[in-house]
Amino acid sequence: MSEQPLNPTTAPAPDSGTADEATPADPPATGSVTEAPAGDTPATDVHTAAPGAEAPVTDAAAADAPAADTTTVHASATGSTAADVPADEAAALRAASFERARRMRQEPRFPGGPAADPAGSHHERRIRSFQPRRSRVTTGQQEALERLWPKWGLDIDGKRVLDLDQLFDGLPVVLEIGFGMGEATAQMAADDPGTGILAVDVHTPGQGNLLGLADRAGSTNVRVANGDAVILLREMLAPESLDGLRVYFPDPWPKARHHKRRLIQPEFLDLVAPVLKPGAIVHCATDWEPYAEQMLEVLTAHPRFENTAADGGYAPRPAFRPLTRFEGQGLDKGHVVHDLLFARV
Repeated sequence: MSEQPLNPTTAPAPDSGTADEATPADPPATGSVTEAPAGDTPATDVHTAAPGAEAPVTDAAAADAPAADTTTVHASATGSTAADVPADEAAALRAASFERARRMRQEPRFPGGPAADPAGSHHERRIRSFQPRRSRVTTGQQEALERLWPKWGLDIDGKRVLDLDQLFDGLPVVLEIGFGMGEATAQMAADDPGTGILAVDVHTPGQGNLLGLADRAGSTNVRVANGDAVILLREMLAPESLDGLRVYFPDPWPKARHHKRRLIQPEFLDLVAPVLKPGAIVHCATDWEPYAEQMLEVLTAHPRFENTAADGGYAPRPAFRPLTRFEGQGLDKGHVVHDLLFARV
């Protein structure tokens, strides 16, 4: 554990996809691959994806298709043998099924853990750079969520301003958007206990994995935030409260019609600049060359940011950013990884 330019507040909904656009043979490495650590057995996943995710195909969902000239309802809709049902009764069954699915989307997968839709109706309809999806949670990840979320987790509900001094016991805080399974984040937290990391993602297995990794390492400087980073930046962070921003291997959305979903856009930087302290570093990394070029162009053009590279280009990988598993996969495919470090002015 992501396109015309992204407007975080008013952009229209994305176009639907077409089958004739091919995906690149070697997709870029991102931190959103849902791989479970070896040795953990998967826990039963009983909830649907958060709103905005691609819903699993069910008979109930199929009922939303145009009606045929019959009132026959498939046996799976009633749990009984196939039979003809009056149209009004079939409509009631469909409504009940949709209501059950809606309630499941709003309930947390684990009581006391991250909410399925933390902002709820508080957030507006707009293009997003991420796609929540349903995936398995291992027993180890579930145990970490149930035990550690009340202490180190928070939902991005857009209804309060976070007191970062209290949340991190006075440590300087950097925001990391998108941490995948959390291995690199946990390593950076362990290597630099004097810096707090507010790590944001919507991927429940990754959230549980990061909590478990930090706990086993004895790191107390990580907090995991669940939800939309745009809402966090816009509504939940005080001005000049962050000492840095890290965006490592965000989804490059390689198809041209999806470029509007890319995270690093001028409007996104407009949200970032006010919450960063002067001199705070925005650090981006990607192994997708066209996205690296866009990042460099957008950051260079923004008046609130200045490139720390003397030649105005890419920067060497800083020692504090560990090589990730996904980055290694990209390098094995011949991808070139670019780091960009810009200071807030």
